[in-house]
Amino acid sequence: MMLLTKIRLSYYFIIVFIVFALLVTFVPHLKFESGALTLFSVNSFLYGFYISPIIGAQKARIEELHKIVRSESNAIFAMVIGIAKLPLKLRKSIQDMFLDYLDHAMRHRRPGGGEEKYEAMIAFCLEYKGEYQDEIDKLLNGLVANQQNRTNYSMQLSNRVYSNEWMIMIILFTVTLLFILLLDAGDGFLYKILAALLCTGLSMLLIILAKMSTLTHKKAKQIWNPYKKLIDSRFYRID
Repeated sequence: MMLLTKIRLSYYFIIVFIVFALLVTFVPHLKFESGALTLFSVNSFLYGFYISPIIGAQKARIEELHKIVRSESNAIFAMVIGIAKLPLKLRKSIQDMFLDYLDHAMRHRRPGGGEEKYEAMIAFCLEYKGEYQDEIDKLLNGLVANQQNRTNYSMQLSNRVYSNEWMIMIILFTVTLLFILLLDAGDGFLYKILAALLCTGLSMLLIILAKMSTLTHKKAKQIWNPYKKLIDSRFYRID
């Protein structure tokens, strides 16, 4: 799975197309009766009917994660501005805790990622007793209010494709693919190209879904841009 998510989609398209072009050329073909063709049509419909809403749900999940990360980045930006009048040493200490939290959450990208770092900031505010108590109390209120974003963030990260859904999709995909590879539609070169393209398209749907589910799709990788901008600019800019 790790290798699957690291390769670019354009490379996958070329590799998968070449593989299926060879398979269509050398795999023995069969003449299907009307009953088998009906089964092929029903299976193809079920594959499209099943995978379409799952891909749509993963797209919606990525969009929601974009909104949540943006919302949390704005909240953190506001909290850092709120401590601008604190002494340099105390302010830098708090900023370093925020940087540590953002880096941890961005690198782990899993439900609860960065939770320990976030709890450490809350504990710091609760334990603080000093001259700047009012500013620290405001920071604590901001951290508590932002916890809703943390909850939504963890929920969306958990909303991946389940193993039983993968099992059903792979069964439908395999049956559809075998029908296309074995179907005898003539020896024409154009047929072989069309069959290879059709098999490639079916395969790319699964690859795209895997990348969306693991958040390695190109669109998903942009989710953490606000975190990166806060870290790179040390809280001077939000992407």
